[in-house]
Amino acid sequence: MPALLDVDQLRTFVAIADTGSFTRASEIVHKTQSAVSMQMKRLEERLGKPIFMRDGRQSRLTEDGERLLDYARRIVKLSSEALTALSDVDLTGHVRLGLPDDYADRYLPEILARFSRSNPRVEVTVVCEPTPDLVDSLNDGGLDLAIITHTDRRGPATIVRQEQLLWVTASNAMVHEEDPLPLALGRPTCAWRRAAFERLEAVGRSHRVLYASWNSTAVGAAVLAGLAVSVLPESAIRPGMRVLGPSDGFPALPSIKIALLKNPHETSTLIEALADHIVASLDNLSDAAALAAE
Repeated sequence: MPALLDVDQLRTFVAIADTGSFTRASEIVHKTQSAVSMQMKRLEERLGKPIFMRDGRQSRLTEDGERLLDYARRIVKLSSEALTALSDVDLTGHVRLGLPDDYADRYLPEILARFSRSNPRVEVTVVCEPTPDLVDSLNDGGLDLAIITHTDRRGPATIVRQEQLLWVTASNAMVHEEDPLPLALGRPTCAWRRAAFERLEAVGRSHRVLYASWNSTAVGAAVLAGLAVSVLPESAIRPGMRVLGPSDGFPALPSIKIALLKNPHETSTLIEALADHIVASLDNLSDAAALAAE
């Protein structure tokens, strides 16, 4: 009979794949680096083939490691869902979740619906702030969990979703032909704003910020009014908007990573339960990998 895969080893394997580092993964799974290394050694022994190769200071997946990653994500996700569904613990208490307002519009209904069905006696406080403020609140103990736009400089995080950034304008507007190009974007520290500037400057396109706001509704209003061009993730495109591409003179934008961060000073069954529900609600990584394999 073939040996069964260990879910805990697979959870660690996913953390290494997401961070590219055994050290950063050890912080996510709350194990020592030597314990993480031993887990991966045993996983490779069980599989009978290597799943990592060294690339400087980073750990890259081998071809077999890439094949395993999709299965590992699904196994870990199903394991968490099964434990939550079959748990006899009737959770009560209070948990604090932070996320930017645009993520709240798109993702919060499913997260809260899924979580409340399983835990009707839990009070969830939701705080909507920009990513930098959420990270500060989390580190200061003001939040238990935060859904953020992730960049590598922010360090270890659980990546739960990936989306393509797109240039958008109003369906019936020609504002994208103006020179300089009027933009509606987030505040100066916004990663999407920096990406837009970098791409426009790379092609020598002059531009100016006409509207700046942390509020996605305000940015969307400027776009829909035909006053400016903006950048949005694919899932944020609204009726009345159209996507601009290379044929319109707009260079491709990078994809964004959406991550789940936990309070480093606080942990509980309640926090872990909400975290599992968030991952299950937002995860589009394994789905994309499954489609690519078909």
